[in-house]
Amino acid sequence: MPRFERHALMQKFNAMVARREPIIGGGAGTGISAKSEEAGGIDLLIVYNSGRYRMAGRGSTAGLMPYGNANQIVKEMAFEIIPVVKHTPVLAGVCGTDPFMMPKLFLRELRELGYAGIQNFPTVGLIEGELRATLEETGMGFGLEVDCVKLAREMDMLTTPYAFNPDEATAMTKAGADIVVAHMGCTSGGTIGAKSVKTLDTCVDLIQDIVDACRKARKDVLCMCHGGPIAMPDDAQFIIERVDGLAGFYGASSTERLPTEIAIKKQIETFKAIKLPKRKKK
Repeated sequence: MPRFERHALMQKFNAMVARREPIIGGGAGTGISAKSEEAGGIDLLIVYNSGRYRMAGRGSTAGLMPYGNANQIVKEMAFEIIPVVKHTPVLAGVCGTDPFMMPKLFLRELRELGYAGIQNFPTVGLIEGELRATLEETGMGFGLEVDCVKLAREMDMLTTPYAFNPDEATAMTKAGADIVVAHMGCTSGGTIGAKSVKTLDTCVDLIQDIVDACRKARKDVLCMCHGGPIAMPDDAQFIIERVDGLAGFYGASSTERLPTEIAIKKQIETFKAIKLPKRKKK
């Protein structure tokens, strides 16, 4: 099982950006997803609890619900996914607001399991309104996710957190995030994708604001985009061409659920198109 050093990974990613080659990350909810994504040349694999739900046929937002212990699930998934990955760094989604997590101990466990870094998921950044206000007021807010990223950076783990607005992006950048991922919400498309999503044009402005905030806080931070209507390669191309300073795209449903749905459906349709031969008369 390869070990990945944060400094070497960032050197590689900065060199890719200098060559105008986008960094592509993708979620892996199963071992076969991870193997297939690696075969396609993916640069980063991300394992989080929503991958398990997504590949079980449920929406990714299930990862925000109390259906299981998110941090325990990401440890369990390591045994399925990390052994089948040969040369790609794998990151763990960490629920930084978990009141029963001992952050330093947990991050050490993740590193021992072979994770090269972390991302903040499940995240309260996807929660809005009165519930979000209550979480913030009762000590379960986004700041705990920032603290977790700061600790991971101090432990020299790669950090690629989600941010949902310029203020969160600034906080993550100041905490030492290597790559800030502008999150546009649950991905649309397919059989279980979100229906109520932003437009691509709206995302351009929102992502640009996040990128600008990151660069203002620290010049060497990299920025990527994820989610919402950015579901297919053409969508990612649309955003990357219009947002100044983007280094690439993070997929989850885009890189494992949607391709799986499309490929399996097409394969079965092809099998169903087979015709039985006419019976020969005796």
